[in-house]
Amino acid sequence: MSDKHIYLDHSATTYIKPQVFEEMLPYLNTYYGNPSSIYTMSRATEQAIDHARERVAKALNADKGEIFFTGGGSEADNWALKGIAFANKHRGNHIITTQIEHHAILHTCEFLENNGFEVTYLPVDSEGFVDLNVLRQAITDKTILVSVMFANNEIGTIEPIKEIGEICREKNVFFHTDAVQAAGHVPIDVKDMNIDLLSMAAHKFYGPKGVGVLYIRKGIKIESLIHGGGQERGRRAGTENIGGIVGLGEALELAIEEMSTENKRLVHLRDKLIKGLSRIPHSKLNGPTGDKRMAGNVNVCFEFIEGESMLLLLDSKGISASSGSACTSGSLDPSHVLLAIGLPHEIAHGSLRLTLGSGTTEKDIDYVLQVLPGIVQRLRDMSPLWGKFLQEKGNSYAV
Repeated sequence: MSDKHIYLDHSATTYIKPQVFEEMLPYLNTYYGNPSSIYTMSRATEQAIDHARERVAKALNADKGEIFFTGGGSEADNWALKGIAFANKHRGNHIITTQIEHHAILHTCEFLENNGFEVTYLPVDSEGFVDLNVLRQAITDKTILVSVMFANNEIGTIEPIKEIGEICREKNVFFHTDAVQAAGHVPIDVKDMNIDLLSMAAHKFYGPKGVGVLYIRKGIKIESLIHGGGQERGRRAGTENIGGIVGLGEALELAIEEMSTENKRLVHLRDKLIKGLSRIPHSKLNGPTGDKRMAGNVNVCFEFIEGESMLLLLDSKGISASSGSACTSGSLDPSHVLLAIGLPHEIAHGSLRLTLGSGTTEKDIDYVLQVLPGIVQRLRDMSPLWGKFLQEKGNSYAV
């Protein structure tokens, strides 16, 4: 095992930045009063939540009253889809989403299909982009909601959110975007982008796990997902996660302040990594290039190998990464995202996602480029598919 530790899975989760943890700490062990109570300590926690709400609203160009704290991004996604569907079923029963959404959206859509709703899953092109004309044509007089993710968690594609919002506004259809990967990393203006509902999660931008946000544009009718008390202005029951909410507000504000400088740094490292990996024979970059790709996202497929084995060998070298293949969750199927952009099963199985973050250095990228080609070749040497390929090409084939 290597004594190195290079973390390249920031799209899965990030650490809590020290200044965020310091901001949270008093609300974990000093100001711990229930915000619903009326004594002094509770008023202090209520004010802290209110301040965090203001910070989030400012980051999104929203109004404070449109920000609702949740238990994470998956809850926010569930609330957006189920809440709009059940509150507006008198208007229609049709929902539109894409084939490359996070499972928090796809599985919620499956639930709604089992409860009388119809769902259209839009295809995407080879880089993961939604065709705006196809979206426009998919909207019917029964459509009540369109949900398209802001940025894809696997291949980094940043969708044309403003244009999608314009179409939905024109057609009088609600527009939700899962911005879990985008918030804190991409500029977001809910008013300018015509966004009606937006989900985010703190742990994707150096905040704590277990806390998120659903932005709900003022005036939208939506059913509650969690019933009980009167928290979040009666829309989301449950005693507030004060420390988490405070941490989310601090982390998002920090991310917005550092976004421009940090993204320039990450783009440089990302493009260096992409260029270096492209030198490995039979490799393919998944997703777009340039500014339509998340600054820290690299997703590559290597033919003739399997993703999980690659992850294990990278881990033995001290590199934490992830694969587009779902094999690590016990499934034999490759990533639904990679299949949706047109990759065959056998190539999609050999995917690797490397996502960079605030701790990633030039030396880290150099180290990955030093060890990964050897890992790929080692796995190919053990692959009967690679042996068959070489035999068909002849022994003169240069690897």
